[in-house]
Amino acid sequence: MASDTLLARITDYASRPDPYPLYAELREAGPVVQQADGSCLVGTYHELAALLHDPRMSVDPRSRGEVTHKPPFLRLDDPEHHRLRTLAMRPFGPPHSPGRVDSLRGEIARVTEELLEPFRAGGQLDVVDDFAYPLPVTVICRLLGVPNEDEPLFRGWSDALVAAADVRPGEDTTETDKAGEQARMELGGYLVNLAERRRGKPGADMLSAFANEPDPALRLTQEELAETAVLLLIAGHETTVNLIANGVLTFLRHPEQLDHLCREPGLLPQAVEELLRYEPPVHMRERIPRADIDVAGTTIPQGTSVVMVVASGNRDPLRFHDPERFDPTRPDIEHLGFGSGIHYCYGAPLARIEAQAALGSLLPRLRTARLVEDPPPYRRNAMLRGPRHLPVRL
Repeated sequence: MASDTLLARITDYASRPDPYPLYAELREAGPVVQQADGSCLVGTYHELAALLHDPRMSVDPRSRGEVTHKPPFLRLDDPEHHRLRTLAMRPFGPPHSPGRVDSLRGEIARVTEELLEPFRAGGQLDVVDDFAYPLPVTVICRLLGVPNEDEPLFRGWSDALVAAADVRPGEDTTETDKAGEQARMELGGYLVNLAERRRGKPGADMLSAFANEPDPALRLTQEELAETAVLLLIAGHETTVNLIANGVLTFLRHPEQLDHLCREPGLLPQAVEELLRYEPPVHMRERIPRADIDVAGTTIPQGTSVVMVVASGNRDPLRFHDPERFDPTRPDIEHLGFGSGIHYCYGAPLARIEAQAALGSLLPRLRTARLVEDPPPYRRNAMLRGPRHLPVRL
């Protein structure tokens, strides 16, 4: 089949259980593969790393006239990206709030054990619905100050926003985009309202910190607060769900490595890094060059949609030895699972703690577990790839 239809074939739902042969085809045809719709695919590690660090690569959808409102900092270029990310970081991590994420370790361990308690005697567990989804949702609600009982409300908004952000070549996305915009406005309004109720009566959460910032120069506008809070709520759980579910699936498919981890649980942090390389939660990122860019001898014209298939780069044999092998003892795991450059994942420290706690609690139980269905049913989303359900018999 022609390489100019690779993106359509990668995003086809039939490829969701195993897109990796298509990624190998992409690397063979690359480093830059032009598509029939005018976009370009890049799937080789070194070229991806260079593009992720290239200031000429824009993430701002306004450069294509897609939106008129100011997007969250994740989809802004410097200097505005740097300003908003810095303000959002103040109540989240060092240097202003150095203990915020680390202080959640006990809570994460407690929630993990509570979620697994009903399955202590065995039975069938849907790793996604019973465990991988509720854990990060509970944590991000606690962090932001969102009532956990409102989770059913924002789950619908989250689904609509994630669907609108997916890469969908050749599809009419009008309705999906409209639903995403509606969800963005409703969820933003909900979160701003919560923050306003904390003004003058702060709690220990991040919405309180945003609403009660004493320095006017460091204060988010209402629009910025809405976009930032929406981003933190969605990004704070969507990718972690995939990381945990992909991790369980990978462990059960590699019993010899699972056995090794059970004997040496100290390897778990390294195993999570290998999971981020081998089965990352985010498979693609899209950028638009603001000028003509040369990539390995190919000129990508200004304004072209560049789909960077980071999950392909993570298995590039020119960068990683035996890349198709899942190896928790791998000594060199400089993966692209959290991106790279100025847009490196804001929540990476929290995601690592959650994945280590979740998979660490499950490890002894997985030794005698078996997959009910392999491959499991996957989410529709090609960009955020992970199982929709993962039934496991404990």
